[in-house]
Amino acid sequence: MTDGSLVSVRPACASPVEQSPSLRTQVYEALRAEITKVNIYEQPGEVRLDESKLSRKLGVSRTPVREALVALEQEGLVRSEARRGVFVVKKTRAEIIDTLYAWAALESMAARLACERASGAQVRALRDLLPDCARSTSVKDRDAYAAMNMRFHQTLLALGQCASLEALSTNLATHVRSIWALALRHEGRARISVAQNLQTIDALEARDGELTAQLVRDHGVGLAAHVEIFGCHAA
Repeated sequence: MTDGSLVSVRPACASPVEQSPSLRTQVYEALRAEITKVNIYEQPGEVRLDESKLSRKLGVSRTPVREALVALEQEGLVRSEARRGVFVVKKTRAEIIDTLYAWAALESMAARLACERASGAQVRALRDLLPDCARSTSVKDRDAYAAMNMRFHQTLLALGQCASLEALSTNLATHVRSIWALALRHEGRARISVAQNLQTIDALEARDGELTAQLVRDHGVGLAAHVEIFGCHAA
C-alpha cells in the first residue's frame, strides 16, 4: 500500500487554494484534477489520501478536504474504509472492461453527432493531435502519444456538442486514460491506434455518421478486448 497522501505520489500536484465562498468547490476541483492525472494502474498497491497532508498542501482546514472527498466518493473515484482511510478506486479487470464498453458507447454517439454539428475547422484540427511520435517504437514516445491520444478522444466527445454525453464520460475518463496509457506500451498498439484514429477523421470529414460511430465504437471495444487478454498492467 502506498502510505501518505496523493501529493506524495505526484509531487507537482495541488497548489494552495485561496479562501473564498467557493472554497469547497475549489478544493474539490483541485483534488479531482490531481486524481485524474495519476495513472493508478501503474502505482503499486493502493493510493491512500491523507486528509491532514492534503489540507496542509492546499492551505485549508480539513473540513473542505473531507467534504471534497465525500463528493469524490459519491462519484466513484475514491472509497472510504473504516479505520483504514480513503483510497483512490482501482477497478477490477471485469469492471474496467465494462467501463471501456460504456466509454465506447458514449464516444460513438458523440462521434455520430459530431458529423452533424462540428465545423470543418474543428474536424481538421483533430489531425494536429496525432503527432509523428505515435509511429515510434520507443516507450517514451508511446507515453507521449498516450496523453495526446486521450486528448484526441475527449476532443472528439466535445465535438458532439452534447453536454450530457460529456458529463457521463467525465468519471469514466480517469480509468480510461490510465488503461490507454498502459495498453499503448504494448508493441504495435500505438500504430494501430493512430491508424484507427485517422480512419475516424476521414469518416468524420466525409460526414458519414454511421461509419464514424462504428469506427469509434470498434476502437473502444478493441481496447476492452486487449485488456481482457493482457490485463491492466504495463508491458
